[in-house]
This record gives sequence, C-alpha cells and structure tokens, in this order.
Amino acid sequence: MNSSMGDDQASVSVSRLVAFRAENVRSFRDGLELPMLAMALADEGVPRSVTWHEGGRPVQVLPAAGIFGANASGKSNVLRAMSDMRRHVLYSFSHGDPDSGMSRSAFRLDSGKEKGSSRFEVDLILHGIWHQYGFVIDDAQVLEEWAYRYPRGKAALVFRREGSDVMLGQRNRAKGRAVLGILRPNSLLLSAGAAANHPDLAPIWRWFADNLLLAEASSRGRRWAYTAGMLLHEQHHDQVLGLLQAANLGITDARVREADPELLERIKRATRVTQGRENELEDRDSEASILEPGVVLSHRGPAGTVEFSADEESHGTMVWFGLAGPVVRALASGSVLLVDEIEAGLHPALVRQLVRLFQDPETNPRGAQLIFNSHEASLLGDSGEERVLGRDQVWFTEKNDDGASRLYALSDLRPRIDEAIGRRYLAGKYGATPILADNDFAEVAINAAGDPE
Repeated sequence: MNSSMGDDQASVSVSRLVAFRAENVRSFRDGLELPMLAMALADEGVPRSVTWHEGGRPVQVLPAAGIFGANASGKSNVLRAMSDMRRHVLYSFSHGDPDSGMSRSAFRLDSGKEKGSSRFEVDLILHGIWHQYGFVIDDAQVLEEWAYRYPRGKAALVFRREGSDVMLGQRNRAKGRAVLGILRPNSLLLSAGAAANHPDLAPIWRWFADNLLLAEASSRGRRWAYTAGMLLHEQHHDQVLGLLQAANLGITDARVREADPELLERIKRATRVTQGRENELEDRDSEASILEPGVVLSHRGPAGTVEFSADEESHGTMVWFGLAGPVVRALASGSVLLVDEIEAGLHPALVRQLVRLFQDPETNPRGAQLIFNSHEASLLGDSGEERVLGRDQVWFTEKNDDGASRLYALSDLRPRIDEAIGRRYLAGKYGATPILADNDFAEVAINAAGDPE
C-alpha cells in the first residue's frame, strides 16, 4: 500500500466501517461481501490510515464505494441489506414483543423451498479497536449472534449466542448476566445490552444509530425534514446553505417558515429518527405535501431577492436539498451515508462533486464514508485523471439465470491503471449491463401502432 496515503491523524477516536457481509437477504441468496479496505492499486491520497489495535500497524480504509449495474440487478439491495441490519439492531428489542417474530426480507425466488436463515455481519473500527459483530435470524427468532473485540490484535470474546445458550466474555460479566434477564428469543442481545447500557455493547449499538443512513426515494420527505431541522440550528445553518449555494442552483438563502407546532414537531421527529432515537416515521410524516410548505428558498433577481416555497422549486433542487442535511451530518461526524441512485435528478457534474467531497481529506477530515449505487458511467472515467473513484472502489451487480444477485469487484478483473473504465463498462466488458434486443422493443411498438383506438 502507498505509504503517502491520507492519515487519520493517528487518532484512535475515529470509527470506520471495514466490511459488510450478508447472506439470504433480499435478492442476494448467496453471500455478498463489501470490504472497505484499500488495495495496492488504490489511488494515492484517497485511503485513510486508521489505528485498529494497540501498537498495531494502521490499516488503510476507503472513504467511498460505488456500485454499478443494470436495473433490477441488486444495486439497491446491497444498500437495503445494510439498512436492514441497522433496523434489526436499533429496534428488535425496543419495538418487539414475545410474539412478533423477526421481520426480514429473505430471498424469495426459490419456489418450493424453505426461506432458510439470513445472516448479517460487520467489521468495524471503534475508537481505535477492531470489532466484529453479526447475527443469524429466521422468521421467528435469533439463531446466532456474536461480538468480538481485537484490542491487541487477537480476538477477545464479548459474547457468543447460539439459540438460548449465551457465552459471555471476561469483561463486565455481571452486566452481561443482567442483560440475559431481559433478553427475548426475537431480540438481538446487542439491542437489549444497549438498553441496559452495557459498556461493551452500547458503543456498537451507537455506531448503528449514527451510521448506515439510507437516502432513497422513499425517504426524501424525511430527509427534507431533517435538512430543514438543521437550518433551524445556527451551527448547521451555514453549512447546509453553503452546500446548497455550491451547487449553483441560484439559491441565496434558506430558512424554515414560522410554522405551526405540528410541522415543527415532525421536523424534530425526523431528526430523532435519523439519529436512531426513535422508530421509523409513519407514512403521514414522510409525505412531501406536509413538509414542503415549511421550507423557503431565496433567489436573487433584477428586482432583488424573491422567496420561493419548496413546491415551486425544480425536482433537482429538492433532490439536492434532501441530500444536503445528511451529507453535512456525515462529513461533520465521520459517519457512513448510503445513497441509492445517487445521480437521480442531479447533473453528472454535481454528482462528481458530491463524491469528491468524501474522497478528498481536506473536505472530509473525519473520514466519513459514502456508499452509493449509480448508472452514471462518467463516475468511472476513461483515464486516471477523469476518474472520481479508484479501481478498488468500484463494484458491480448482476442477476444470475435463477434470479439471484451477485456482487463482484472491478479489481477482480485486473483493470490497467490507464484503462477506459467508463467506456468498457458501457460496452459490457465487465458484465453488469442489461442485455437488450432491438427487435423486442420494435415488435412492441409496431404492435401498439397497429392496434385500433
């Protein structure tokens, strides 16, 4: 690895996602793995050096990863699987009951077969120590769960659970036994332990609360409310406004109108949900029609400044507004942000600048991580100078004949340093592109044109 890679300033207070693994989740019947460790072919200055145990040599962690592929190939499901894991950790104890089972999205295309169990696992660096946490569930209960720490480079057991049997580590055993007294078969021990403020479990739970926030179309109303909430706070207002202005949308100011108490409460609740302090918003709280009237964006014209409500703005402007709050929060806290279809409604040049915010150590000094999916081939570039992502930061998804998705890395295909990755991707050289037949489209059009009205 390159010795001149960006240094995380030898800080042990940072937190990083090192890897995510899942199996039998959504369209991924077989295992998927998304590692965030840099490889030898990483672009200089992009990976961040992070301490992972006492006296150990730092590891190099990537600040961004992009997933590319055809429609319905599984790109979004990689991010949703990560969000699913977050939901189980945050809510399995606090919002479950003994009879509620486990809500999950297993692979469903194997007709006549049992759904089987689903597996989730992450490797994290928390405060300078590597952690590994994971669990296996079915529709009824938690089948397995485990957590390990690596304070000196070797595994130290926090706990290991197999059905109703739980083995506790040497640290904080009295607190661990107290957690077992409130544990349910359909609750994660991590969730119960955080509720009991177990000193070894609460930091892992807190990481999930602060990370793996999913920005997708269905959460846009919630993200508008979250961005609006940041505008209400003096310390965040200028940061959000600066990001809106940098996008060259003609915005000179942004504020939230003096609103009725119900609207303000929903803005506050969106903030609590985003921070993992409350369950998901109800559908009515996510409706754009409720949140739009509270946001006012100012533009300067020949006669002076004119204010517009959100429903008068372009779709692209409001897409960017919905991203501004979460992006500012991620960069400020060093958290992991997930963005589905990052190019939707945005100009490619703006998308490139958004990715660069995370890639550049100067604009991302806390090492926030961006994981996104996209169809935008310009992000791949056709030369080293044009690339926004390094060759070890690109992943592809495609569907097998049986309908199961698979995730694979560009680096596995050994791309040259000067390879025209964008052009080769569009030409299908890496797979992960749709196979479309002109004749099929033409036949449908011809038949439609020939139908009588």
